Amino acid sequence: MVTTSAIYESLVKTVGKNYVSNQKEEQYFYARDGGLMPAHEPDYVVLPRTTEEVQEIVKLANREKVPIVPKGAGLALTGLVIPQKGGILLDMKRMDRILEVNEKARYVVVEGGTTHGALKSYLQKHHPDLRHSIPDSPPVATVVANVVIHGQGRLSQQHGFNSDMVSGLEVVLPTGEICRIGSCSVSSYWFSKGPPLPDLSGLFLGWFGTTGIITKLGLKLYPCKKIRDVMLFLTDRVELVPDIMLKLSHTEMVEDVTISAQPLPLRYKGTFWIMAYITGDSGEELEFKRKMVWDALWGYFESRDLGPLSVSPDMKAPLMSMPSKDITRFADVAKGGGFQYAGPITPIEKFPAFIKKLDEVAKKYNVFYASTTRLIGAGHCMMFSFSFSFNRANPDEMARAKEALDECSKFALEEGGVLWKADLDEQKMLMAKMDPNTLSLMKKLKQLLDPNGIMNPGNWEVK
Repeated sequence: MVTTSAIYESLVKTVGKNYVSNQKEEQYFYARDGGLMPAHEPDYVVLPRTTEEVQEIVKLANREKVPIVPKGAGLALTGLVIPQKGGILLDMKRMDRILEVNEKARYVVVEGGTTHGALKSYLQKHHPDLRHSIPDSPPVATVVANVVIHGQGRLSQQHGFNSDMVSGLEVVLPTGEICRIGSCSVSSYWFSKGPPLPDLSGLFLGWFGTTGIITKLGLKLYPCKKIRDVMLFLTDRVELVPDIMLKLSHTEMVEDVTISAQPLPLRYKGTFWIMAYITGDSGEELEFKRKMVWDALWGYFESRDLGPLSVSPDMKAPLMSMPSKDITRFADVAKGGGFQYAGPITPIEKFPAFIKKLDEVAKKYNVFYASTTRLIGAGHCMMFSFSFSFNRANPDEMARAKEALDECSKFALEEGGVLWKADLDEQKMLMAKMDPNTLSLMKKLKQLLDPNGIMNPGNWEVK
């Protein structure tokens, strides 16, 4: 094996001295995220600018058997880009170009470090009739990292997970080959990640960067309607929430449906705020959709189990913001900047049981909590968040929040949910419950793609 000095010099030769560091300041910064997983420092931090530079770095890492971890903005909060075994931390933020927008085929091609904020601004300026599914994470979240964890966004109620909207990939494999996935493998167009070909995108989406580094990504775009509005409903009957969600999705008129629950301020306690977003190109279209939603829920209004709330301009502004700022505000409610949530994907019928468990666990561990639920794929499932805020300067509070999260995750699995963007502990829970043949297949695929085990080691490690 070459010396650490020789690896550093090889990295400098590839990307230039200004974009490599083995200094303590960078090692400290890249060793952690805003969640609860323990920190672990990389040996080197590298910021490549091109796919060819990524390729050279991967070849070096594979040749010398040095771990390598690709990183977007690091906002998953579950430690997925903490370099568990040191090595090279590959910060993708310099690869931020928007390469192509095809208006008629409705897709965009971006580089691996492009942020959602940059893409949103670009589309608003240059292609105002098109939009993409914006997640409720800070604008610096990267498009690639979001689909790698199967994120959701403002169009997920209609079109599924954001990863379902991928239309092509360029990947640097762990052995250094550059590989294109989808229509772009046989054509200059990036309109499909699979069909009619074998869909190989599943070898990379959901794997947390353990099977390759995505350097370019095609993403489907959708019509950006001229008018957008929100309808707000309130109920204290938790058992009715699943059917209300089902009726809203059945109208096929609603762009997005979210449900919020939190104990503070006290006027919110015991109530569920249901937000239904509608869009249209005219006032008539919007009014038609509003009436369809209203008619679908009329029975609940008559029984007084559900009430519509008038939304003042001051109240509407934060509800309409994309991404939502509510999650960011909750992230520091305990002061001290600590926030993490378990977000199982589960059938919507589980909403009452999950709310009951959240309240029970928060009392047991004395932690701040809130929950946001998002409908996915026209009611096929939902993301339910068990969210806890904590002070990072208070080790006891952090320990209680971690115990609360672990208990919620175990409960969600027992109830038939699947853990989303699972941290290392949750990955072990998932693999312990997974069908053995599925687990064996995952192991074979990982060994085939990454024979030296260099890619983000520690994550999805099948024993």
